[in-house]
Amino acid sequence: MRALEVIVILVILAATGGILFGKRDRRWNVGLLLSVLLAVVLHGIIDHYRIQMVPAYAVALVLIIVLIRRLAKPQSESRSKSLVKKSLLSIVALAVSGVSVYLSLLLPVFTMPEPTGSYAMGTISRQLTDKSRDETLSADPSDKRELMVNVWYPVDLDEAKGKKREHYPSELGEAISLVFGIPKQLFSHVTTIPTHVVDGAKLSAAEANYPVLLFSPGIRSTRFQSLTAIEELVSHGYIVVGMDHPYTSAKVTFPDDRSIFYNPDPEFATSAELYKHNIKGIGIRVADARFVLDTLTEWNTKDPNQLFQGKLDLNRVGIFGHSYGGATTAETLAQDERFKAGVSLEGAFWGDVAHTGLKQPFMYMMTGGTAKSLDPSNTKKDKVFYEEFAPDLESAMTKSTSDTYYLTIDHLIHQSFTEIALLSPSLFAKEIDPVHNIDITRSYVKAFFDQYLKGEPQALLDGSSPKYPEVKFDEVYTKKRMISE
Repeated sequence: MRALEVIVILVILAATGGILFGKRDRRWNVGLLLSVLLAVVLHGIIDHYRIQMVPAYAVALVLIIVLIRRLAKPQSESRSKSLVKKSLLSIVALAVSGVSVYLSLLLPVFTMPEPTGSYAMGTISRQLTDKSRDETLSADPSDKRELMVNVWYPVDLDEAKGKKREHYPSELGEAISLVFGIPKQLFSHVTTIPTHVVDGAKLSAAEANYPVLLFSPGIRSTRFQSLTAIEELVSHGYIVVGMDHPYTSAKVTFPDDRSIFYNPDPEFATSAELYKHNIKGIGIRVADARFVLDTLTEWNTKDPNQLFQGKLDLNRVGIFGHSYGGATTAETLAQDERFKAGVSLEGAFWGDVAHTGLKQPFMYMMTGGTAKSLDPSNTKKDKVFYEEFAPDLESAMTKSTSDTYYLTIDHLIHQSFTEIALLSPSLFAKEIDPVHNIDITRSYVKAFFDQYLKGEPQALLDGSSPKYPEVKFDEVYTKKRMISE
């Protein structure tokens, strides 16, 4: 809980005790009233109100009404309540306030882990329209494919000083609500959580140009879902472009205030029909990624943003993504050799990649629970597992001609590659420290791209690490084929 939230709870309990057990003069009542009002108002101004604290606000409102009535009609007070009644009322106030304490601890206002690199980071948000493609998922046949992207880029530390930090957008709450079926209002507080990103800063001139990474989020998710990993990469000198894919992302809001929401898949009678549907859906996302890279190529020549001209190293382009975004990553690599390396965070293999493998270095990260689903004798399958997964995985990894890594991570769930461990440690990081959970993803993703886009060998990719005992390298699918003799 934040400090002022704790103070609000303490003041409420103190005021409850003061009303029930304290003396009954005007000065005492005024002091109690001002204490409650001041605590609640300061909390709202400084911390901002949030839904987890509503039970406490309700108790505070009751106290304020009681105290105002006492001050307005001091002579109309009834006789003192018995000690038993006073004790029961105290217990009720304590219990209701305790609900707020529980909810605030269950869904905390967390602090993002510090990036470990030497750069600060800036961002711009842009709407991109691919006029060469019709929007096949829209009801309007004249619509063209539109995307929203954020570009996060390195900034000198001095340049970022004094600039206001960006906060998580409301889209993150929308995404969590869709994925877990939890009311989005419970995550409205994410907009009060500051990131390490500033707006309106100049791109650092410390390097002549920077390697570029595209990020594709999961289905029903958002380009802001894995900001801890994005910040880590940017702090080490990468330009990262987060893509939202309309109709499969949770909510895509455009500058004109239009929003496109997630469009649920229809019901399919067979696994084969769903499989074909997913190949089509990933094909749309792959076209998005290729279009974004085309746009970046144009910006590198003539940038309307006045930021990136000549600064994008298009010979060092990678892509990574989570779940459906991981599937997008693998298939984008298979279709476009401009992408030199990629990381799939527990994605599938829908499309050409399942049959041809990859020519570029590729790392696949899977949670331990999902990995157990690959065992035919294990009848309890993870919900993200599907019938064709095992043969597709084997085909893609064995037919690849470049380096491949297959990592399994114990104590993680499918959504652990996002910020979910920080959003609710007690729900989603029961067996692992939430910051360590985050550090696993960002450290291995960074190490992979450092090795294959920057040419910096990484000991972390050589095998098991005492710092990350949860991470295991699969010996069958982890193959270093590019090592020169």
